[in-house]
Amino acid sequence: MAEPASFAGPFALGTFSFAGAAPFPGLVVDDLVLDISTLSAPVGAPTTRALLEDWERALPFLRRLAGRTSEGTWLPLARLRIHPPVEPRQILQAGANYRTHVVELTLVHSAADDTRTEAEARAEAHAEVDRRAAEGEPYVFTGLPSSLTGAYDDLLLPGWTEQVDWELELCAVIARSAYRVGPEEALAHVGAYTIANDITARDAVFRTELGPIGVDWRRGKNMPGFTPLGPFLVPSDHIGVPDDLQVTLRLNGEVKQDESTKDMLFDVARLVSYVSQTTQLLPGDLLLTGSPAGNGIHWGRLLKDGDVMESTISGLGVQRTRCVAEQDRKDTP
Repeated sequence: MAEPASFAGPFALGTFSFAGAAPFPGLVVDDLVLDISTLSAPVGAPTTRALLEDWERALPFLRRLAGRTSEGTWLPLARLRIHPPVEPRQILQAGANYRTHVVELTLVHSAADDTRTEAEARAEAHAEVDRRAAEGEPYVFTGLPSSLTGAYDDLLLPGWTEQVDWELELCAVIARSAYRVGPEEALAHVGAYTIANDITARDAVFRTELGPIGVDWRRGKNMPGFTPLGPFLVPSDHIGVPDDLQVTLRLNGEVKQDESTKDMLFDVARLVSYVSQTTQLLPGDLLLTGSPAGNGIHWGRLLKDGDVMESTISGLGVQRTRCVAEQDRKDTP
């Protein structure tokens, strides 16, 4: 069941369907949805990605449509299934991008014979993190679109893993193609923001038989349904510069992650610029910007059958994901 629509600005976009019918792109105002695939260009488009490809022309028309809910056929949001709001060609994912998270990881992985006090180790970890933010570069890897699922779909916990973890992230959605852009112009290429939960099977990530190349993000993060996305695309001008958005995940009602995006080492502009130096970003592409402290590994509590995650980011709405155990398969892929 979807939450009542709640997002910054007068409207958002998404992908919806009636039971058994083909998905359609929709304009969301309050708790109503207008099927924009039936309209003429530049608003009319078969998908939200096609709309993003003509974003500069479409956006003014969307603003006008959002003020005319008395016209046309608007559907109750509560009657619709909510799908991932966009189908990207590419998914780029930043790792180790929140100061507090990186410091905590550093302390956890300190050598057994480390003679420093905790205060000394923490101070040195903070200094190293600040140095990386000032002088270093982001760490970014790729994801697969086949991992995407809707904001209210169940998460199937594969039978072969016992360490499924959450990673709530702000996701930037590209509207204007970007290649070799600078940080000062990077945000002009972001058309919208949404919520992503980068689910990870921790026990599938590290492969000791491969030595120094033994990190396998493909296997650990890209099972079907491992990237709940949405519910909506909220235009970037409704959010502004995303430098102080609160990222909060509750597990069965208990807060596990709760941090501002101001804790990022590399902000959205620097991430977009960095990725664009070697990869051409295309309309509809997703850039996940990293997850703050408070993952399940930190708490010693991983996901299990029946758990419910409620995920929010300021101005972007709410996800609700129920975990369901797979019963019949135990072999590791």
